[in-house]
Amino acid sequence: MPKAAIPLNDKRIKALKPKAKRYLIADGGGLVLEVMTSGSMVWRYRYSLNRKQQPLVTIGDYPAVSLQDARIRARRYAEIVAGGVSPIADAKKDRGASKTLDSVRAFADFWYESEIATKSLSYRTVTRRALDKDIYPAIGNKALSEVNAGDVLAICDKVKGRGASQMALFTRNVVKRMYEYAISRQAATINPGQQLVARYIATPQSRTRVLSPDEVGTVLRAVYTSNMSRAYKLALHLLVVTMVRKSELIESEWSEFDLDEGVWRIPAERMKKDREHWVFLSAQAVSMLRELRTLSHSPRFVFPMRRGHEDRPIAKSTLNQAVRAMDSDVQHFVIHDFRRTASTHLHEMGQSSDAIEKALAHSIKGIKGVYNRAEYADERRKIMHLWADFVDAQIAEGKKVVIGKFRSAA
Repeated sequence: MPKAAIPLNDKRIKALKPKAKRYLIADGGGLVLEVMTSGSMVWRYRYSLNRKQQPLVTIGDYPAVSLQDARIRARRYAEIVAGGVSPIADAKKDRGASKTLDSVRAFADFWYESEIATKSLSYRTVTRRALDKDIYPAIGNKALSEVNAGDVLAICDKVKGRGASQMALFTRNVVKRMYEYAISRQAATINPGQQLVARYIATPQSRTRVLSPDEVGTVLRAVYTSNMSRAYKLALHLLVVTMVRKSELIESEWSEFDLDEGVWRIPAERMKKDREHWVFLSAQAVSMLRELRTLSHSPRFVFPMRRGHEDRPIAKSTLNQAVRAMDSDVQHFVIHDFRRTASTHLHEMGQSSDAIEKALAHSIKGIKGVYNRAEYADERRKIMHLWADFVDAQIAEGKKVVIGKFRSAA
């Protein structure tokens, strides 16, 4: 028989502390309190329909929604569920019932609670930042109907003026999605974000970005001091030191690794060139993978989805969102720049160009391009260890820690 939940009280709630991962505390009757890594707390309602567990229903933030009010709503939702109906519609109505939703700020807060609060931490963080830093100061007090495309363009131009064109595009998308929701609820009739063409905000540019040694250290220090999950921190560090493509890492399976040998064998079907690729792992990479093994709840994937019952890897956009959400002084870089950065600095160190190209799984023209998957093994092991040590040194330069210990400090 399942253990009955101990009812919560305000004293016990206020004593709850954030952890590395968000967690749930049950009050009973389906009511649970989710404690976020940031320390904020959200009431949720947990229920089943037709003997199947359903996604959690958001009731509202604590203490804005009191314990007593949350219990009242949970009991009402239980009655709805007993009739074979999902309480989601009622919950959304409850969250907006006491609000006047005619201003941008009021409606955007309602939209955030209704649609964004259950998204990933990184997506919530970057969305909240766009609202608080740029959207609300410019148009927060305006009526939804008064905002036009020129207002949104002015916001985007201001963000671009800080040298953050991709964040400008993301900010436009926040406005666009919020207005899509407003139109669906008949709170607006025109979408000013939709009227702005994306390519006029952030035009595609050729990728030639190489991070300087100082920037490598700055980025990884920002990663480790951010609020993203430990697994994502290690994933980004691994992308730097293994020199693999993002998809190759996030779709990796435990069966591909021999950590005792220090070799990662990526099967041909997951490689861009449809040819099996061996990654020779540095001691740092092996250490991170061993830690990830203790964190992973999947017997198959190194980076499994954190929600749902399906055993599949995280989405391709997850790490991009995590990077966008963190605070960093380094501008104009994307995750793929890590590979170009490694190649550039290793060449500057005088390492074998062929070995570097093979480590990157690049093709080499001519007779030298015909090779077996383990060719240049000794040189590739050498440069992978050299590169990982170089990266550790950049992290330590600004952190004043013993090289190699930073990964376990955050």
